[in-house]
Amino acid sequence: MATAPPASPAQQPIRGVQPIRAGQGNSFFWRKLHSLTGIVPIGAFLIEHLVSNFETVHGPLAYAKTVLFLNSLPLVRVLEWTLIFIPLTFHALYGVYIAVRGRNNVNVYPWAGNWMYLSQRVTGIIALLYIVYHVWTQRFSGVSLPEHPGAAFAKVQHELANPWVLVVYIIAMIATTWHFAYGTWLFAAKWGITPGTRARKRFAYVCAVIGIVLCLMGLTSIYAVVTAPPAPDDVMPMQTSSITMPAPTTVTLETTNAVQQQKAQ
Repeated sequence: MATAPPASPAQQPIRGVQPIRAGQGNSFFWRKLHSLTGIVPIGAFLIEHLVSNFETVHGPLAYAKTVLFLNSLPLVRVLEWTLIFIPLTFHALYGVYIAVRGRNNVNVYPWAGNWMYLSQRVTGIIALLYIVYHVWTQRFSGVSLPEHPGAAFAKVQHELANPWVLVVYIIAMIATTWHFAYGTWLFAAKWGITPGTRARKRFAYVCAVIGIVLCLMGLTSIYAVVTAPPAPDDVMPMQTSSITMPAPTTVTLETTNAVQQQKAQ
């Protein structure tokens, strides 16, 4: 009497974060590039941006000097596009593509990891919407800060006077720093930098500290702007990012007489 073949055992779900491996079609290269750009240069720029904005705690003039210094760097516009705008655009668009095409991962990640997976996509969307708004309002509309760095503090202060905008900034700051911190952990796991559960658990604490510190710095900068006295529209009206205006000279009566005597001779 023929017997039915034994049922194959149910496939065990794969736990943890799997590394990005070759042989997965064209997505291997793009996922590698997406993961890398999230750390360099975008992550590096995020840290620099939050450190620079932290100068708001020292007042409008200190913040204006920081904006002036950054916009006085050699080839600053080339650096801005090649190291910020282009990588950021790719990372954002491909991140949306991954989020839209993402499959249900309940059988891949444990419960906590599944929520982390979801939160990474949600915070990425929040960060993207905020960055588009922030770049437009602070870089491409209103007073041009590269030409008038002294207006930087007042421009942000006027914007944050709107309570709804303030709430957006706070939510976006938390979402962006969370996205970067967890993205750093995922980068190390997927690139094989932290092999094993113990290494990943330890690095998770490091990423958590980094995320908390960056978030507190950002929120402190926002608080400094909101609670500061109304700033002048431009604390450095005689300076631009590329030109330093000389101090005005005072012409005295003696100087005028000396010039007239020289002409008479």
